[in-house]
Amino acid sequence: MTYATAPYGTWESPIDARLVAAHDGHPEYAGTVGAEVWWTEPRPAEGGRRALMRLRPDGSGPAESVLPEPWNVRSRVIEYGGRPWAGAARAEGGPLVVFVHHADQRMYAFEPDASRAEPRPLTPVSAVGEGLRWADPVVLPERGEVWCVLEEFTGQRSTDVRRVIAAVPLDGSAASDRSRIRELTGDADRFTTGPRLSPDGRRAAWLVWDHPRMPWDGTVVRLADVTAEGSFDDVRAVAGGVRESVAQVGWAADGSLLYSGDANGWWNLYRLDAAAADGAGAAGAATPLCPREEEFGGPLWKIGHQWFQPLEDGTVAVLHGRGSLRLGVLDPATGELADAPGPWTEWAPALAAAGTRVIGIAASPRSAYEVVELDTRTGHTLVVGSAHTDLVDPAYYPDPAERVFPGPDGREIHAHLYPPRHPAAGAPDGELPPYVVWAHGGPTGRAPLVLDLEIAYFTSRGIGVAEVNYGGSAGYGRAYRDRLRERWGVVDVEDCAAVARALAAEGTADPARLAIRGGSAGGWTTAVSLTSPLTEGLYACGTISYPILDLAGWATGETHDFESQYLVSLVGRAEEHPERYRDRSPVHHADRVTAPFLLLQGLDDVICPPAQCDRFLAEVAGRGVPHAYLAFEGESHGFRRAETITRAVEAELSLYAQVFGFDRPDVPRLELTT
Repeated sequence: MTYATAPYGTWESPIDARLVAAHDGHPEYAGTVGAEVWWTEPRPAEGGRRALMRLRPDGSGPAESVLPEPWNVRSRVIEYGGRPWAGAARAEGGPLVVFVHHADQRMYAFEPDASRAEPRPLTPVSAVGEGLRWADPVVLPERGEVWCVLEEFTGQRSTDVRRVIAAVPLDGSAASDRSRIRELTGDADRFTTGPRLSPDGRRAAWLVWDHPRMPWDGTVVRLADVTAEGSFDDVRAVAGGVRESVAQVGWAADGSLLYSGDANGWWNLYRLDAAAADGAGAAGAATPLCPREEEFGGPLWKIGHQWFQPLEDGTVAVLHGRGSLRLGVLDPATGELADAPGPWTEWAPALAAAGTRVIGIAASPRSAYEVVELDTRTGHTLVVGSAHTDLVDPAYYPDPAERVFPGPDGREIHAHLYPPRHPAAGAPDGELPPYVVWAHGGPTGRAPLVLDLEIAYFTSRGIGVAEVNYGGSAGYGRAYRDRLRERWGVVDVEDCAAVARALAAEGTADPARLAIRGGSAGGWTTAVSLTSPLTEGLYACGTISYPILDLAGWATGETHDFESQYLVSLVGRAEEHPERYRDRSPVHHADRVTAPFLLLQGLDDVICPPAQCDRFLAEVAGRGVPHAYLAFEGESHGFRRAETITRAVEAELSLYAQVFGFDRPDVPRLELTT
């Protein structure tokens, strides 16, 4: 391999946009059906559908996709979705699996080993609003039912919706008869997770919360007795509250209730003993199992996420850490915590268990997310599905570093730095690289430190990336999350700017070639950064994807129910602080935009609708600012189709090439208008 000297941004790379698109997304919702391991997996080349994967325990072959196109296993409950499948092992006939099909949001039953295996519908279609939706199911063959979350629209508005725990008959009788569905809870609580049943089946626990709280603000653990007829009795609150977030509940083998709550400022694991769970003890008499200033949970963006999994021997598989989460096995009796071996540094909230085996989804800076199994008897780990394969020389991958930067008022800002890296190219002496600040979504999310081919696409061409886990991000305790309360559009913008300025000041980045990009809440942060006096002249350009641009519109019906009152905590109540809603909204400050930008939007997005982009573009038009708008049919919130991802990645590179002053003839030139 011949070494070449070439300006940053011009390096040749085998990581092209088609490769990025083909490997976008990662496995989700790992689970077990008897001894089998199942999960969902993205298929960008198949219209972005999610395939349902099955791994047999007998080693008879690799994992198989059990449903052909167009079956798409994905729920739209709270729009971000939730666990869309569950299964049960049977003595005869093989497993019984239920799943939600994205196209119609109906729940189906499927017997993959049957002679004529065809999914059959279990739930009806509703013509009201967005219909009926389902998530977080539990299959109960002995009762002939599936217990799960039912989200039911009652009108045409996005907020005309109710949510309950429901029982759906497995015989298919409800497929054309809504009255056959039993509601196990009332709808007094706005949001609910699915039930978790005690080992003896006599009790059920679940989480609820209400507007204007988000689940990372405050949730309540509900507990009920399950009658012989399968109804809930003596429903009571046993943990959590308005100012305590419980991320997950589950049952230990001895009948005690476990939950991950942040009463001490961190999501830690707690236990309610059997007496308290039965109602014979004091409600809330919880024992911390491993008190640490670490997270043993996270923000519940998708219903059914699992950060811990009780095991049959009384130990508990847990995800824990500051920032990145790693897998460990906790002994509740001693508080001892032993971490699993292996190269993985980040585990997704998708733990499952079968006997002494723990199943998870994990990645590292050198590998994408894989399905990993830990044998707790031997302590050995191995990849069992979605195995990472280096499709190019790993020397083209970035070599990232975790950094902590100083921010305003002396606060710490967590970030990941991905410098340009190429095995056979370097820049001329004295040239500093361009850098793009990436603002993650959420905003109560977190950028994980893992291999991402989209980042490698840029770094292998000589463009650095800085992912900023700005104040408000999860993973660093509640106080860090609360920095953003009523200061969205300020703290996130300041923190991203502080990292960009620090990189320029220390000589890591070219101060004249800084950019910012993000999607969803990150798109908001990007757009505000291009219109805020706090960052005037800092960024040479920006890429804004499916953003929020108008706070007042978003707060008055332009988004879905789940986040319809999110701004109460992020900005304040609109009736009390109307000036904040106007002063921070990019749509009202188009006159401040001077940097070129690329705006990307899915036309089917109901979370951040294209109407906000239309208003912003109308204000920008004719002001002499070079920009481009790419809108994609059939895409919603976040892009899933290979052709969309390819176009978006190449357009972003073309923007940087034109603004930063280098040539990229290998991608279509993005046409910028003024």
